Amino acid sequence: MNGKGNYYQIPREKWQDFYSGDTPLTQEELDSIKSLNDRISMQDVADVYIPLCHLIHLYMKDFESLTLSKGLFLHRYVKVPPFIIGIAGSVAVGKSTTARLLQTLLDRLFPHSSVQLITTDGFLYPNAELEKKGIMDRKGFPESYDMEKLIDFLNAVKSGEKNIEIPKYSHNVYDIIEDEVEIIDQPDILIVEGINTLQLPANQQIYVSDFFDFSIFVDAKPSLIEKWYLERFESLLDTAFQDPTNYYYEYAIGDRKEALAMAEGVWQNVNLKNLMEYILPTRGRADVILHKTIHHNIDEIFIRKY
Repeated sequence: MNGKGNYYQIPREKWQDFYSGDTPLTQEELDSIKSLNDRISMQDVADVYIPLCHLIHLYMKDFESLTLSKGLFLHRYVKVPPFIIGIAGSVAVGKSTTARLLQTLLDRLFPHSSVQLITTDGFLYPNAELEKKGIMDRKGFPESYDMEKLIDFLNAVKSGEKNIEIPKYSHNVYDIIEDEVEIIDQPDILIVEGINTLQLPANQQIYVSDFFDFSIFVDAKPSLIEKWYLERFESLLDTAFQDPTNYYYEYAIGDRKEALAMAEGVWQNVNLKNLMEYILPTRGRADVILHKTIHHNIDEIFIRKY
C-alpha cells in the first residue's frame, strides 16, 4: 500500500501477542453484531479486536492526561470531552461490523463509560433533495452529504451538549426517515462510522476528522470488496422479496440475472469510482488500518508512526 512507510506493519500473528484478555461477549452476541454476509469469529475478536481496544485505551489515557494538563495550565477545571473514534472504508468492506463490535467491547471493557455509535448515513441529503440537485446517481459521494450539519453535530458533541438529535437513515427504504431521529446524549466515547469520515471536502475550513481522537480504516483489495458487495446484494435479494416496502423488493421479485447486472453496474460506476477517487486517498490519514483478505480475514494491522 502507498505510504506504508508512515506505518508499523504488523502481521496478525504478532499483533495477537501484544495484548490478551477475556472476550466479553458470547458467540450469539457476535452473530447479532455482524453485518449481512460478513464473516467474523470469536478468534478474530480475541486476536485482533481485544488488542485494538487496549490500544484505544492507551490513546484515551493520553487524551485524558492532556485535558488535565490543559486545566492545570489554565488554572481552571476542564471537563474531559467525549473521545471520538472514526471508522472509514469502502461500502461492503465491513465497517459496520467493526463499529458495532467496538461499541460492544468498549462498553463491556469500560463499564463506567457511556459508548454510543452513529453512522454518517444519517447526514446524507434525503433522496428527494438529491433528485432536486440532480445528483441521485452520486449518492455516497462527498457532495451528497450535508457536511456542515455533520460538523455542527460533532462540535456539539465535543462541547458536551445534551440530547442532540440527528436524522435517522434506513437501509430498507434507502432514505432518510422523515420525522424520526436518533439521540446522542453526552457519551464518554462516540464511534462515527462512514465512508466519508476521513475525507477533506474542499469547501470546508473544519473537517470531520478534526474531531477524531482515534481513527480506523478498514481496507481490502477492490476486487475482494466487489465480490463481497455482490454477495451481500444477493443475500439482500433473498430476504427483500418478503417486504414490498424494501428498496430491493422490485429487484428481488424480478429477473435475478438482470438484478445482478444492475448491481455490477452500480459497483463499477458508483462505488468503485467513489472508492478510488475519494475513499482510498484518505487511508493514510488513519491511526490504524485493518487490512482484510479473503473471507474478511484480517491478516495485517498498520499503526501510524507519526
